[in-house]
Amino acid sequence: MFQDMSGYKPRLISLTKRPGHTFGFYLRMEQGEDGHLIRCLDMGGPAELAGMKDGDRLLRVNGKFVDGLCHSEVVDLVRNSGVTVAFHILDEASYKQAKTEGVNLSNPQSPSLANGVAKHAPKPKLCYLIKSKSGYGFSLRSVKDEPGVFFVIDVLPGNVAHMAGVKVNDRLLEINGENVEDASHDQVVDKIKSSGDKLMILLADEETHEHYKSKLMKIGSWLATIKYLPHKPRSINMTKASDGYGFLLREDPKQSGHFMKNIDKGSPADRGGMKEADRLLAVDGKDVEKCSHEQVVDMIGQSGNKCNLLVIDKETDQMFKLGKVSPIVFYEDKKTSNLPPSYSEALNLPTPGNSSVRPQVTKEELKPKLCTLEKASAGYGFHLNGIQGVCGQYIHEVVKGGAADRAGLEDDDILVEVNGVNVEKSTHEEVVEMIKRSDSRLEMLVASRSVYDQLTTEGVTVTRLLLGNTSYAQVHHEDSPGSNSKARQEDNAKAASSNKAVRERKSSSSSEDSVDVRL
Repeated sequence: MFQDMSGYKPRLISLTKRPGHTFGFYLRMEQGEDGHLIRCLDMGGPAELAGMKDGDRLLRVNGKFVDGLCHSEVVDLVRNSGVTVAFHILDEASYKQAKTEGVNLSNPQSPSLANGVAKHAPKPKLCYLIKSKSGYGFSLRSVKDEPGVFFVIDVLPGNVAHMAGVKVNDRLLEINGENVEDASHDQVVDKIKSSGDKLMILLADEETHEHYKSKLMKIGSWLATIKYLPHKPRSINMTKASDGYGFLLREDPKQSGHFMKNIDKGSPADRGGMKEADRLLAVDGKDVEKCSHEQVVDMIGQSGNKCNLLVIDKETDQMFKLGKVSPIVFYEDKKTSNLPPSYSEALNLPTPGNSSVRPQVTKEELKPKLCTLEKASAGYGFHLNGIQGVCGQYIHEVVKGGAADRAGLEDDDILVEVNGVNVEKSTHEEVVEMIKRSDSRLEMLVASRSVYDQLTTEGVTVTRLLLGNTSYAQVHHEDSPGSNSKARQEDNAKAASSNKAVRERKSSSSSEDSVDVRL
C-alpha cells in the first residue's frame, strides 16, 4: 500500500542552457541504486548554481513523472525540451527513505520549491528607456560606505522612466547587462552617460531584493520579468497552403541569423504577422540560432502542415542585445503558462556573467587527438560512458599508467571515431561491440569536451581529414607520442576501409553496469 508524499518536498529547479552547451550535470543510472541520479555537477554551471546536489534523484521532467521510466526515455524527454527544462528533484536521503516507506512519489500533492524559492517568488524587472530632451527622467541615490547600493529617486509621472516601469526606491542592479553592485557612484553615472540615448536596466523593489537575499541567491536578468519591455519576440502560427507558407528564408553574410524576406501578401506567413527582415529564433519551440540554413529548412519541412515560428524584428533584437539578454530565454514564459500552476514561476538560471559554461579554447589548442592503444593484460585501461542524444560517447576513469593513459586519452574526452568509423550517432552498445572486435589494437579519434564544443559550434566536423591540418590535429601513439608517420596514416586508411561495414551492424550485447548521460 503506497503512502502519500506528506513530509517530502521535491524541489522544482528550472535550468536554461546556452546553445552548444549543457546544463552542467550528468544523469546516471547505477547498479545497486534506485532512480535517476544527478552526478558530476560542473562547478559554477547552471545546475550547481540552481541548487542541484550530487546524488539528488530526478522525479519529474516538465511535470511528467519519470522515476519509473527507463533511462533513455528520460534522456529523450530532456533532449526534446529545448533550452529550458523544469526538473522536480528529491535529495538522496529523502528519496531512499521514501522508497523504504513505500511512499507514492508520483503523488504531486506535496508543495514544490522552484530553485529553492517559493513558486510565487517575486521577480526583478527589465526596463528599457529611450532618452528624451529632458533625459531619462530619474535620479539615483547611493548609500554612504556601501558601494554598489543605488536607489531610484525622483521619478515623475508621465516621464520616460515612469512609462518604462521604473519606480521610486527600486534598487539598480544592472546597466546594459553589466552588474553594478560593486561599482562606485561615479562609475554608474559614467555607464549611463556612455550608453547614448538608450538604456536597459535591471531593477528590484525592496520585497524582491530581500526575498533573494534571504535565499542567498544572486539576482540577474535571467530571473526578470519582461512585462515592462515595449517590444517582445512574436509567435507566428501558420497552416501551410497548397503553395507553401508564402515566404523565403535567407542568410545574411553580414550578420548571423536566419531572416524572412519576400512575404507573399495574403499568405499564411502574412496572415500570421510575419514582417520583412524578421529574424528567426525558434521553430516549434526549438532554438535555431546556432543551426545551419539547411537544418532550419529541414525543421520547418518536418513540421508537417502546421508550424510555429518565434521571430524578432530588428528594433526588438537591438533592445535585447543592449541588455545582453537572449530573447529565447523568455520564450519559456509563454510555454510554461500552459503547465500546472507550480511551474508558472519556474526560474531560468544560466551561468551569470558568462557567455559559456565551458572556457573557450585558443586556436593553438583547438585540436582533436588520434590515439593508438595496445591492449595489455589488464585491458585498455579506461571506462566508456554513453551520452544519449548529446554528443556520442566519452572517456571516463582512465587508469594512470594504463594503455589509454600512455596513448594520451584523458577523462571526459569525447569519442568521435573507433578504428576509422564515426561513432557520434552510434548507441553505447554498438560502440562497446566495436571495441571488443578490435582484438588487441585500438585506434580512437577523440577530442576534449571544450575542443569538441568549440569545433562543432564553429561548424567544423571532427574527422580524420583534420589530421592533415596541423592547426586542428594531434596524433598520439602509445609507443611514440606525437608521431604521425606516413605508414601510420596508411594504416589509418586501411582501418577505415576494413571497418566501413560496422556502421550498419546492430549489437545485442549488454551495456556497462552504469549508464551516464551528460545534460
